[in-house]
Formats: sequence, structure tokens, C-alpha cells
Amino acid sequence: MSKNTSQNCSDCQGLDRRHFLKTVGGAVAASTVAPVLFDSRFAHAAPATQRPAETSVQQFYESLSEKQMLSICFPFDHDLRKKVNANWHITKPSIGDDFYTKDQRALIDTIVRNITSEDGYERMIVQMEEDAGGIEEFSVAVFGEPGRGKFEWELTGRHLTLRADGDSVDKTAFGGPIVYGHGEENVTDNMYHYQTKQVNEVFKALDGKQAEHALVKRAPKESDVRVQGAKGTFSGLSVSELSGDQKELVEATVKVLLAPYREADQTEVMEIVKAAGGVDKLHMAFYEQGDLEGDKVWDIWRLEGPSFVWHFRGAPHVHAYINIAERV
Repeated sequence: MSKNTSQNCSDCQGLDRRHFLKTVGGAVAASTVAPVLFDSRFAHAAPATQRPAETSVQQFYESLSEKQMLSICFPFDHDLRKKVNANWHITKPSIGDDFYTKDQRALIDTIVRNITSEDGYERMIVQMEEDAGGIEEFSVAVFGEPGRGKFEWELTGRHLTLRADGDSVDKTAFGGPIVYGHGEENVTDNMYHYQTKQVNEVFKALDGKQAEHALVKRAPKESDVRVQGAKGTFSGLSVSELSGDQKELVEATVKVLLAPYREADQTEVMEIVKAAGGVDKLHMAFYEQGDLEGDKVWDIWRLEGPSFVWHFRGAPHVHAYINIAERV
């Protein structure tokens, strides 16, 4: 299958997309040389009030006029904050509309920069350009009152949901479920195919019996990422059944998946997984459906445990849903 929807990305200051994918994707893959799931250098995360993203969220909120607040601000427990979809707009005004000032648009960009890693930011900017025409085609909302109590800032649009909550949502990574994706159907050109290749390194390391347990006929609904807790039922192969080397490869894979996001969110994910029993409690499932090239590099896969769901649908193009939260 091939559908090339690539466009030039002016937001990336002349960044060539193919060069970016090869350079950054290779750098991310190279990071797997030293697999670490619970990295000690993340042990002392900065308090939420000192995080740059949350500071910018407060500045953005305080810059809003009364008219703007009526359109994009909601109570903290509003149902819109809990909705998850791979392609929707949380509020009507787009970032590029005259509704926002130039300074407000700059603050939105700053927030996105600060809830992602350098690689993640550049990757998402390219994705937004190619899938929707740029960040200006996305929408934002604010729940609660930043600086005064619980709050959450959220960005939505085609193939992307990002959140910043300053740990307002207790024991929940990213402030709630997030989404990423890419509309490119050519496997080699999809900017998240590197994750599929990394996950399939685990599959290639399995012996025959393990592979049989890990390979599942049909995938569940992609948006069904409810956290099940310790009494949940998970498909695929339990990581607890793997050898030490195989477990290290799983740990390295989790690190690759988390790489697009800021350090503080990586830390929170690691703490939640550890509190639920660690990597041993995770299961890996690879789905026979949607094998795009017929090459047994499984394009749809799921990593799941009591507090962790990462569902990646790579066929016909990428939709990924993530939900990580402590549940008993």
C-alpha cells in the first residue's frame, strides 16, 4: 500500500522530512543500546509548579479575555476532558484563527515544546503539518484554573492529543489518555514505523512457544484502552515468562516508546509501572491482522498491564492510544 501525502514543513525551519526521519529515528533506535526502564537519573522530578510547560499554561490562561474563556475554558471535571479520539477538535477555535493573539499562539507552541522531548516536538510538528496543514489547524482547551487549583491544558486535532496537568490528575501519566499517529500509509515513510520495528525486535527474540503465545489473530478496538488493574485479563505473552535478556529488550522498547515525551512524564510512567509490579506485569500482543507487507513484521501491537495500555494500530496508517494510570 502506498499513499504519499508528504508536504514541505515550514514550521521546521527547512527541516527535510526524510532526512529528519532517518536522522532522528536512527538516534532513537540507537538509544536502545543501554536499556533502562527505571532510570535513577529521573528519581527527583521537579515539582509541577516549576515545570516550564505548566508555567506557560498559567501564562496562557491569564492572557485570555473573558470572551476567549467562554469559548475554551471549562470546569476541571467537564466531560470533554475525558473524551478520547484520534481525530477531533476539543473546541471550535483553531490555533491559527484570529481568535488568538500572536503571543498566545507563541505560548501554545512553547507548551507543546515543553511537554515533549526535542525529538518528539520536531516529529509532532512534521506530523501536524502533513496530516492537517500545521499546528494552526489544531485546537486547545483549559480545564480548571491554572495557578489556583486543579487544571489541565489539552490540544487535539488529527492524529494527536496532548495534555499538561501539573499532576492535577492523581497517579495518572500525561494527565490522561493521549493519542498520536500519522496518516502516511507507506510503511517506510510513516514517522512512527521505527516503533513497530523496535517492538518487533522483541518478537524476533522469542522462541517458538513464546511467539505462539504472543501472536493473536484479531486486535481489540484501538480506542479501548481502559486500565484494568491487577485483576485484569491481558492478551498475548506475559513479560514474566521471558529471560533476563528478553526483559531487558522489553525495557529498552518501553524507553523508545516514551522518548517523544518530556522527562517528567517519562518518570511518572516509570513510577506507575513500578508500583503495579514492574515490567514483569506487562503483556505483549502482536496481531496477525493488518500485516501490511505480508512480511510478518506485525504492524498492530499492544503492550498492556495492570496500570499500562499502549495500543498501536499501524495499518493502514498509525493510530496509537496510550493510557497509563494506577488502578488497584
